[in-house]
Amino acid sequence: MIKNFSVLYVGNIDLEDVGSDGKPADERRYPNERLMQSMDTAEQVAGLMDDLGFYALWMAEHHFQREGYETIPNLILMGTHLAGQTKQLKFGCAFNIVPMWHPVRLAEDYAMADILTDGRIIFGVGRGYHSREVESFGAPVIDNDANRELFEEQMEIIFKAFNEDSFSHKGKYFTIPPDVEYRGYDLEEVTLVPRPKNMPVQMWQPIVSGRTIDFIARNGINGVVGLTGESLVEGIFEQYKEANAKYGRDLELGENLALEVGFYIADSQEEAMNKLRPFHDERYKWFAPFGFVRYADEQGRVWGTPGAPARTPHIEDGVQQRAWICGTAEEFVAFLRELEEKYPALEHVILHWAEGMPRAEFMEQLRLFADGVMGEFVGR
Repeated sequence: MIKNFSVLYVGNIDLEDVGSDGKPADERRYPNERLMQSMDTAEQVAGLMDDLGFYALWMAEHHFQREGYETIPNLILMGTHLAGQTKQLKFGCAFNIVPMWHPVRLAEDYAMADILTDGRIIFGVGRGYHSREVESFGAPVIDNDANRELFEEQMEIIFKAFNEDSFSHKGKYFTIPPDVEYRGYDLEEVTLVPRPKNMPVQMWQPIVSGRTIDFIARNGINGVVGLTGESLVEGIFEQYKEANAKYGRDLELGENLALEVGFYIADSQEEAMNKLRPFHDERYKWFAPFGFVRYADEQGRVWGTPGAPARTPHIEDGVQQRAWICGTAEEFVAFLRELEEKYPALEHVILHWAEGMPRAEFMEQLRLFADGVMGEFVGR
C-alpha cells in the first residue's frame, strides 16, 4: 500500500531557453554563482516538503557539471545540512557513486550522518555513468565489466564495515588493513569508527538490468525503478520478487521497491502535457545520449536495442508509457490506485523533477500534489 511520497531532485539550476529547440545541452556553461543555486534550491524545496508532509528528498551525486543539470557533489553532506533545517523529512542518496569513493570513507561519512541526523539519511549506492566524472576520479566506467568488478568489491567492504565489530579484506583493488606494524604489533583488522546507529543499514540501488536485480537481491538491497515504461516496470518487479525468493526472501509484488514517475498537474491532460513539454524535452536533450530512455516498443524491446526506436522521446511517448503522469489530481489518484492493485506491497512513490522546470513552478506542483493527491494515501 502506497504511503510514502518523495521527490528526486538531481541538482539542476534554473535554465533558460529550454526545450527541444532551445540551447544545446553541451553549449550551456555557467559561472560559479549560478551553479551554487542548487544548494539554495535544495534548502527551499526541503523546507516546503517538510511542511507538506513528504517522506524524503532524494538528490543525486555528480561532478564537473558546468552545464547546470546535476550540481550537487556530496549527498551525505547536503542531507546532513538539510536535516538540521527541517523537522522530519528524510534525505535519500540517489546515488552515492561508489567507484568514486574509497569504500571505508563512504561508510564512515554515512555512519556519522546517521548518528547526527538520528537516521534521516537514506543510504543509496550506484555505479555511475558519466565518463567525465568516474574516469576523472581514477575509476573505470567505460569498461563496464571492470566498473562492476570494482563496485562489487567495494560493496563487500562496506557491508563488512557496517556489520562487523572489526574486519579485514584482501581483494583485487583493496587490502584493508595494509600489512604494516602499528604500535608494536602487526595489523590484522580495523574497526569502522563510528558505525551507524540505526542497524541494519537500509540500502537502495537503481535497477537497470537483470544482473543488477540478482546482485541487489543477493545482498538484501532495495531497488529504485525510475521513469520506466509500465511494461518494463512489470517485468522488473516480477524479476525482483523471483530473485529474492531464490535467496530465501518471500516478498510480495512491490515490496522493498520504489517507483519513480514524472508528473504535471493541471486542469486537463492536454494542458499538463503542453506545460511539461519543454522541461521534459530539456531533460532528454541531456540524458538520452547516456541511454536513459527506459521505454519498450510493442514487442517488448527496450528503446535503443536492435529493431526498437532509437530517437529522443516526446512527452506523448512518456505519457503513453505511463512513465510521466499528466492531468488532474483526480487522474493521478486513479493511477496510484491502479498501482496499488497491481503491486500491493509497493509503499514508495518518487516524483521526478523534470530538469528544465524552474524552481518556483516545481514547488507549486508539489503544493498541488500535496493538496489533491497525497492526502488520499498518507496516514491510512
